[in-house]
Amino acid sequence: MTVRGWLSTTDHKKIGILYMVTALFFFLVGGLEAMAMRAQLSLPNLKVLAPETYNQVFTMHGTTMIFLVVMPVLIGFGVYLVPLMIGASDMAFPRLNALSFWLLVCGGLLLYFSFLAGGAPDAGWFSYTPLSEKTYSPHPGVDYWALGLLLLGAGTIASAINFIVTIATLRAPGMTIRRLPLFVWMNLVNSVLILFALPALNAALVMLLGDRLLQAHFFDAAHGGSPVLWQHYFWIFGHPEVYIMVLPAFGMISEIIPVFSRKPIFGYGFVAASTLAIAFLSYGVWVHHMFAVALGRIFLSVFAAASMLIAVPTGVKIFAWAATMVGGSIRFTTAMLFAVAFLLEFTIGGLSGVGFAIVPIDWQLTDTYFVVAHFHYVLFGGTAFALFAGAYYWFPKISGRLLNEKLGRWNFWMVVIGFNLTFFVQHFLGLLGMPRRVYTYPDLPWWGLLNLISTFGAVILGLAALVFCVNIFASLAFGARAGNDPWDAWTLEWAAASPPPADNFERVPPVRSRRPLWDLKNPQAADWAAQGGA
Repeated sequence: MTVRGWLSTTDHKKIGILYMVTALFFFLVGGLEAMAMRAQLSLPNLKVLAPETYNQVFTMHGTTMIFLVVMPVLIGFGVYLVPLMIGASDMAFPRLNALSFWLLVCGGLLLYFSFLAGGAPDAGWFSYTPLSEKTYSPHPGVDYWALGLLLLGAGTIASAINFIVTIATLRAPGMTIRRLPLFVWMNLVNSVLILFALPALNAALVMLLGDRLLQAHFFDAAHGGSPVLWQHYFWIFGHPEVYIMVLPAFGMISEIIPVFSRKPIFGYGFVAASTLAIAFLSYGVWVHHMFAVALGRIFLSVFAAASMLIAVPTGVKIFAWAATMVGGSIRFTTAMLFAVAFLLEFTIGGLSGVGFAIVPIDWQLTDTYFVVAHFHYVLFGGTAFALFAGAYYWFPKISGRLLNEKLGRWNFWMVVIGFNLTFFVQHFLGLLGMPRRVYTYPDLPWWGLLNLISTFGAVILGLAALVFCVNIFASLAFGARAGNDPWDAWTLEWAAASPPPADNFERVPPVRSRRPLWDLKNPQAADWAAQGGA
């Protein structure tokens, strides 16, 4: 296919690949920004970056990883796989699908154009007021940040609408809502989350631009505004956003673990229902991020209880995945290794999150490196590990070739070692009182050593990313042919050719259960189950 064909395509598969490639590019950019920060923090009192430069790099790293890497790559997997998994030929609105992607590209370019237009944003990816107000950040970086995120938000909302309509109207005959693959189910719930969370952020961005460009004073305390209002708007978006970035990853794990355990998912109904519970509760815990704001005891008590409660449906998923593996015939492919590591790393992040639900602990540790460690164990230990698992699992379907398993194992162990070296020690830095968002620090006991270990781990993580990229490009050129179904999987995407043709299927297999391909391969057992034998 020509370059013009790729740029003008409305094929969901090619748009999904464009999302993934764009996210990979920004992942490398965000990784370089992280390496610059770790170089600055590797030893006390260094001057690798100036304070202003560090603030800009810090802001761009967080914004890039959340809005230009994690969300786009998850949407990209969904755009590619959801129509295949439900037996459809494309998304419900192919042109809207393409528009959503190009809004992502335009938003990312606008954001990074700020480096050439007087300075990148420097108020943190959360852009708290008054730090993001004109008085404290007079150059136009925050303006570009707000405009870029508005474009990204519009594209994400359009994608959510497209997913909901596609799943509601284009399912294959026999695929009831109770037979949806869990990856599809979690994308559906995730799309509802997006529809209610992103408008809050967009409204806040419009008000921030009003303050900066039109002297509107929504957040300017000197003129009757409220800086805390920004926090409310941002975290009403921000806490559902955590689950927007992790629910599709949960869906990936829910597909991968059963296939490589050779067992159906344990408690499908509980896993699906817990997703709904997470979505509902995620809108009632935003003050979890504002315990250090003087909101009163009743507010703190209610939101502390809600923050603990939301851990329950997440725990249901962890137990369901673990129970699926118990007694299974497990194949430890690279995809399965990343899936198992996901369970361990994400659980660590979840447990530290429950600790932050306890108000006195939050008061002690807020704005320390303990928060940085917790956040990365949730997003990298959770979402990134699931994405690696998903890449090794679905790459054969996307490309027709297998990723190299030997390189995959090197990739896996480098990610595990590098990740834990980088972020586990940051728990101790937080307990020792090191504040986050600082560009340097004094030579206090243990601070220098722990930061050096963290920087060494970041170097290993960077090398792991390079190994992954080498594996992708080498496998595209020389990888073993995968065939249509290299994993002996169960969902409909594996019934299509690898890579799938323009219309996805020559013929969609009948759907009589949650495992239509297993039914096709085992017709006698499927008939017996359909008649009530199991």
